[in-house]
Parts: sequence; C-alpha cells; structure tokens
Amino acid sequence: MYMKLEVVVLPVSDVDRAKAFYEAAGFRLDIDKSAGADFRAVHLTPPGSECSVMFGTGLTPAEPGSVQGLYLAVLDIEEARAELVARGIEVSEVFHDAGGLLFHGHAGGDTTHLLEGQGRLAGLHPERASYGSFATFSDPDGNGWVLQEIKQRFPGR
Repeated sequence: MYMKLEVVVLPVSDVDRAKAFYEAAGFRLDIDKSAGADFRAVHLTPPGSECSVMFGTGLTPAEPGSVQGLYLAVLDIEEARAELVARGIEVSEVFHDAGGLLFHGHAGGDTTHLLEGQGRLAGLHPERASYGSFATFSDPDGNGWVLQEIKQRFPGR
C-alpha cells in the first residue's frame, strides 16, 4: 500500500494574518480560493516539502492554535533558524535533549512530555547527531512548529 501525508489542516482565527505569516516564513502559496463568505481555503507548502498546510474559513472546528508538534526537517538547523529570524519569525534558540531522546512537545516552545532524564539543553546536540538538534516557533495563533536537524535519515526513510 502507498500512502503519503499530503496536507495538514491548521485552525487559525485570522486567515489573512496566517497567510502573511506563512508567506513571510518562506512557504509557497499554492491556493487561495473562496466559495462565498463561509468558505475559504489557503494552501501553502514549506520550501522543499511534499506536504502542505491548509487553513481558512469553514475547514475545521478545531480551536485556533491547537495543533502542536509540526516537524520541519532541516539540513542545517543554525542556517534554517537564521533564515527564519531574518524573515521576521520569532524562533527559539537551538537546543537538544538531555537524555538523547527525540524532542516531542511544544506548548509555547517548552517540552510537554517529560520522561525521566529528558530535558532541554541549550545548543546543538554535542555530536551533531541527526534528529538531535531542535528549535521551535509558533504561528500567530499558537500552532506549534519544531525544526529538527536531519543530516542522515534512519534506514528505510
């Protein structure tokens, strides 16, 4: 069976504000279509991604800002963070996990699922291991994103 994640729907409170934010972050605008006052779909794609985000009016009953832990894989986290900051996006400092576990949480940039030995340490992963360095940011509604540096993928990926 072949399946590929294509679109993630984001709940937002102000469609035009969200559109401006994601365009400022470098996402490509694919679609902005309306069908009357009760339906509008805005579809954008992160640079290099095959999966897009969509938001608008009449798309989801979810609360604005309720989507967390959206991962963007980057080759160089320092470079990706610097580019987003240069584009006016507020991004956390780079960090890694104290226990060497994968970061899995956001909630305003804080780890939300702490396991024993897990915690956020400032800076790059000491060995610059793939999947080991992170930075976070949120859109204007609080939907949470995680940058994750991946230089070499796990086998089978």
